[in-house]
Amino acid sequence: MSFKKISDIKYSVLDLATVTQGSTPADSFKKSMDVAQQAEKLGYTRYWFAEHHNMMNVASSATSVLIGYIAGGTKTIRVGSGGIMLPNHSPLIVAEQFGTLASLYPGRIDLGLGRAPGTDQTTALAIRGENFNAAHNFPRDIVKLQNYFSAENATAKVRAIPGEGLDIPIWVLGSSTDSAKVAAVLGLPYAFASHFAPTYFMEAINIYRDNFKPSEHLQSPYIMSCVNVVAADTDAEAERLATSVKQFFMGVVTGKRQLLPPPVTSMDSIWNVFEEEAIMQMLAYSFIGGPEKIKAEMSSFIEQTGIDEVMATSHIFEHSSRLYSYKLFAEMFKKN
Repeated sequence: MSFKKISDIKYSVLDLATVTQGSTPADSFKKSMDVAQQAEKLGYTRYWFAEHHNMMNVASSATSVLIGYIAGGTKTIRVGSGGIMLPNHSPLIVAEQFGTLASLYPGRIDLGLGRAPGTDQTTALAIRGENFNAAHNFPRDIVKLQNYFSAENATAKVRAIPGEGLDIPIWVLGSSTDSAKVAAVLGLPYAFASHFAPTYFMEAINIYRDNFKPSEHLQSPYIMSCVNVVAADTDAEAERLATSVKQFFMGVVTGKRQLLPPPVTSMDSIWNVFEEEAIMQMLAYSFIGGPEKIKAEMSSFIEQTGIDEVMATSHIFEHSSRLYSYKLFAEMFKKN
């Protein structure tokens, strides 16, 4: 693993189209366009949406629709899924949807694939029906997708039109070691959900590197880590803004979800010691602070992990503060 500097790393955005208190999904989509257009100007490589269902504070359920919306409002930034939860869908339908997107916006569409349902078990059953155990078919379904995208599939009885013959990069997403093995064997780039599932991150990326098999798609391992970022002019202001994401994760831990709340001066009256411990463990790979603090922590993180790209997700209540956070984050990568 070669030593990398912060200036060697690509930087990108993960968006959940988070719905804030006092707003609607329609408002979230407009804010996403603002963030994407700014990200494009600031040199971000890609802008991804994550598929989630039955969550009042996350509006990115129709992921491919939002990808088309953002791609249509930008010019150069890559737009894609982080990810499409493949067991929720027929590989053919995914191939057609992303074939359509890649035909409309050539050279700009990424297809990140996950195996989790992106929701609770009851909703997963509503989505998948008799296909409820489809997560076990994940590697096979990725290969099916690759076949649909291949020019060689032109003689098959079932074809993806549009989609066939198009160069649509496929990524494997994961939050465990299983996904690392899938990405390695298939020779595909690997994106890890370290923004909420940090436990197996280091083990997973080592397994991925150790078992990687070069493919026509990728000659050497490529790792992207997703992390939480809350940047502000001062450490104190960033910590204040970060109370929104901590409250967001309270909903994950307790099952009592709410629209993304405004920041508070202290979390002491909101969580107990057990909830705090659980939430801070989930937020282990979070970069919260002023530019100097975040840059120092990010440089150390890159040195320790050897990642090729970092994807930032920012649950910040005030839209202007969220835009500013992404601006400060981008500036770190441009200064040695």
